[in-house]
Amino acid sequence: MKESDFVRPPSVAGFFYPEDKTELEKTCRTLIDKAREHIKAPPVGKVFGIISPHAGYQYSGYTAACGYALLNREDYDTVIVVSPSHREYFEGISVFSGKAYSSPLGEIEVDSDSRNLFLEFGGDVVIESRAGHKTEHALEVQLPFLQLTAGHFKLLPIVMGDQRADYCRTLGNVIGDLAKRKRILVVASSDLSHYHDYDTANKMDQVCSDDIERSDPDGLLRDIENRNCEACGGGPIASCLYAANKVGAKEATVLYHCNSGDTTGDKSGVVGYLSAVIS
Repeated sequence: MKESDFVRPPSVAGFFYPEDKTELEKTCRTLIDKAREHIKAPPVGKVFGIISPHAGYQYSGYTAACGYALLNREDYDTVIVVSPSHREYFEGISVFSGKAYSSPLGEIEVDSDSRNLFLEFGGDVVIESRAGHKTEHALEVQLPFLQLTAGHFKLLPIVMGDQRADYCRTLGNVIGDLAKRKRILVVASSDLSHYHDYDTANKMDQVCSDDIERSDPDGLLRDIENRNCEACGGGPIASCLYAANKVGAKEATVLYHCNSGDTTGDKSGVVGYLSAVIS
């Protein structure tokens, strides 16, 4: 099989979210309907980006749904999903080299035209590869929500093997350049603090939340480096904010925040989740 014909199959279906198509659709729609009741006054303006968590749906599905609930089946030329790499380290930023990603809800075609532009504009930082894509859950768990809330779109799946600041700026600039050519939506996949007690986690997550609402990617990366907060997808969030600032989408609103202690009741060592929209 040629690399350009490869379809990336689901890796965490049945583990992070339901494997059965009917059950998965029902689960997502229930979460989205509940989220739409929660968001009484959605942000004004066109949605440019969403920051979304990537744990199992039983932990962070509702938080994720709060962002996707703002999408109303609008068509996009390209939806860019930017994820950290949890399972392998590699230099640079990996743009998926295959034909499509699939979920139990069906295949999503990769936007090869946008991929070529990324490779052209990204220089040595952006590579065309399966690196980071093989079993990464942080990108995959966003796809069912997109399939149910966005209209027609092609996908540009991106995994950051290295989240250093200059890579984030490069990626943000490339996304911003693409936004001048196409109708795009950016999804930055990230959880927040990991395995602190409940109160400590909330304090750390508030720092991250404040940086996002200030649309301050430099501040966010600095706070992560100084350990004032944590975000495993800090690079994807910062890249999204850099891109948003470049195109003038500077209204960042945190829609919902919680942590695993709110869902499991165990508050001794929690993981933080946040949903935000950039418009």
